Amino acid sequence: MNFGIDRLLADPTLRAPLDGKRVALIAHPASVTADLTHSLDALIAAGINVTSAFGPQHGLKGDKQDNMVETPDELDPLYGIPVFSLYGQVRRPTAAMMDTADVFLFDLQDLGCRIYTFVTTLLYVLEAAAAQGKAVWVLDRPNPAGRPVEGLTLRAGQESFVGAGPIPMRHGLTLGEMGHWFIQHFNLSVDYRVIAMEGWEPDGPGLGWPQDRIWINPSPNAANLNMARAYAGTVMLEGTTLSEGRGTTRPLEVLFGAPDVDAKAVLAEMQRLAPHWLAGCAIRECWFEPTFHKHAGQLCNGLMIHAEGGFYDHQAFRPWRLQALAFKAIRALYPGYPLWRDFPYEYEFERLAIDVINGGPDLRTWVDDPAATPADLDALTAPDEAAWRAQVAPLLLY
Repeated sequence: MNFGIDRLLADPTLRAPLDGKRVALIAHPASVTADLTHSLDALIAAGINVTSAFGPQHGLKGDKQDNMVETPDELDPLYGIPVFSLYGQVRRPTAAMMDTADVFLFDLQDLGCRIYTFVTTLLYVLEAAAAQGKAVWVLDRPNPAGRPVEGLTLRAGQESFVGAGPIPMRHGLTLGEMGHWFIQHFNLSVDYRVIAMEGWEPDGPGLGWPQDRIWINPSPNAANLNMARAYAGTVMLEGTTLSEGRGTTRPLEVLFGAPDVDAKAVLAEMQRLAPHWLAGCAIRECWFEPTFHKHAGQLCNGLMIHAEGGFYDHQAFRPWRLQALAFKAIRALYPGYPLWRDFPYEYEFERLAIDVINGGPDLRTWVDDPAATPADLDALTAPDEAAWRAQVAPLLLY
């Protein structure tokens, strides 16, 4: 199978429209070809006139570890071209940045989750291109979480850098497909094309991620496929006082970690409340001591998710509900626990982080209501999921 970058490099007819054009590349460390050459090097070696590059959150090099850690603009030491940060002084490319190229190649590996900020960066690039009369090409890559859709749709007025529009948490699209949705939803007039993958079967071997391609971290804490599958749930831990495993070797692969929570008791309560929400993976008690971030230097008891190997059922695994259930169990066992983090998240200073992440307060309200049941959350969420599937069905490329 071939990703968009591989097809562009292999087919002169696909590259022909770039002749005589100034080209910009939006990329990160996972922007590589099949032979692991970085896309910037491969495009320049192919004779494409790359005049600038852009890095998203965590930077072109992917060296910025945490959220709200910005990357400065710089000059590429090898090629002498400007490298602009879209997570530094600005989030949206400025007119001056857009003036550096005619065609913008977007080659970011995504995780298939609304909150992963590369999705919002795509929207901002499309909007800037529409305003400046530039072209955007997405060099498409797999959605490692595959086609399953899950979670509440972001509510009107709840938009942020981690919520570009009325999208469910686990959206089931590739970035190429998402670009078509953005153009349709926001009525953008922009020269847009997708260099589609060849041979990607989202429900075939690998279940989202092709078995013949190795995993490269698109961001520092996206260490493997297990994390990518779990992320649409575990990312909600960023809105809590619980550890998501940052400061360990397996971040965002745990349902929680804390020095003052009994993980076995939480798992038993989860199994009592909604055993069917634990399907599709294995849950294992674990212990860890974060070297930095929440609960640094403290021994934490937690639950590890294994959405991999023989434990993984692609259709049954529902990470957003699984994580919601963990919160519900903790709230039931520890009613007064200070679960929701109250410090700023992605430069949102008014709303609670958990509400920013979920695109509204509905999930938090459900967790905190002792009378609310798993069936109540299902009844709230299922219509959103069904509506999204119907809305995007005509846009699917694979």
